[in-house]
Amino acid sequence: MNYKERRERVAEAMGKGSMLILYSGEAVHISADAYQRFEVNRQFFYLTGIRRSNMALVIDTCGVKTEETLFIEPIDPAVERWVGKKMTKDEAQEVSGIEQIRMIDGITNAINMIMTRKLPKKVYFDTYRHGMKDLPDYNLVRANEFIVAYPGVAVENIYPVVAALRMVKSKEEIEVMKKAVDVTREALEHVLQTLKPGMMEYQVQAEFEYKVKAQGADGMAFPTIAGSGSNGTMLHYETNHARCEENTLILLDLGARVEGYNADITRTYPVSGRFTDRQKEIYNVVLKANQEITVMAKPGLTLAELNNHCKKVLAEGLIMLGLIEKEEEVGRYYMHGVSHHLGIDVHDVTVPEKAKLEPGMVITNEPGLYIDEEAIGIRIEDDLLITETGCEVLSKDIIRTAEEIEERMKGR
Repeated sequence: MNYKERRERVAEAMGKGSMLILYSGEAVHISADAYQRFEVNRQFFYLTGIRRSNMALVIDTCGVKTEETLFIEPIDPAVERWVGKKMTKDEAQEVSGIEQIRMIDGITNAINMIMTRKLPKKVYFDTYRHGMKDLPDYNLVRANEFIVAYPGVAVENIYPVVAALRMVKSKEEIEVMKKAVDVTREALEHVLQTLKPGMMEYQVQAEFEYKVKAQGADGMAFPTIAGSGSNGTMLHYETNHARCEENTLILLDLGARVEGYNADITRTYPVSGRFTDRQKEIYNVVLKANQEITVMAKPGLTLAELNNHCKKVLAEGLIMLGLIEKEEEVGRYYMHGVSHHLGIDVHDVTVPEKAKLEPGMVITNEPGLYIDEEAIGIRIEDDLLITETGCEVLSKDIIRTAEEIEERMKGR
């Protein structure tokens, strides 16, 4: 990954006379001495390639030349005895390509020095909020501290700048995402060979996650969804604590994370190894929508246009199945969008100015139908790379037709 080029593009967008202060973050405290698993600030990772806590990147465009400084934790053998090795200066330079490495305990003095001597007109932080009720994350806390310390300085949000870059993937990013999809494929093949009536949903989850970790992946892209029977009609069901009954379906929405990049795949399998006639009828309606979106996806279109077509195909199928009478009733059984961007985040960053698809973007293709009265939930999700003329299905080797699934499950 060319992290230096990414930082140069960000610095250019910031303009002269600016400073970026971007923290990697800290693990969230739960209780006593327990902390949540650390997740790095995605903008920090995108610009440095590092996924460590208690670090910071400062980019200063106030001088003739742009200056980059990476602040890392000092090496302390006593601390390392408990938590493992810290990243050395040489390692940080090698991964990030940043020459100037300093210790994190000196960042306040470094910021004060730039503010006093160079008088930046704008200072950028990552101040993204997903919702008003969200607790402020580490970068927002630091931004608010800065605003109190320097109330006369304009504080800007770097998130839209980095998000616009992240939406179009490089060749290196695409290769890593292909690996994540392939790890997911191997793990799903294992599930097809182990799935049987009487298993608990969490056991199906465990079979998948074992194979993901056994292949050396970072872990899961998101909490695995394994919804059998009526649980498959709940879009983000994560309880995974019911028994998989005979002649029901199990909806598996899952993915592997490899080197910080995610796969996002959904497959729906018959617990007993064969679809009932009714299940297959509904399954093939969803499959038709999936296939048509694959043919349709290309540069210049928007996700809204893809979703409108998806709704039309699903509505036609629902009318044929006798479940609705008019197209506008499709929302009774299909209530989400067919696509979102995919990358470092599962629901990856988007900005309005890049609403139209471009070559290098990676999106999902995930039509679904959720029929409560029949305890049938079906979603088929693939990952698509937008190309110059259309799209490449990154998950093309993950079998999806009812016939393929039944044939593969015969050998259990």
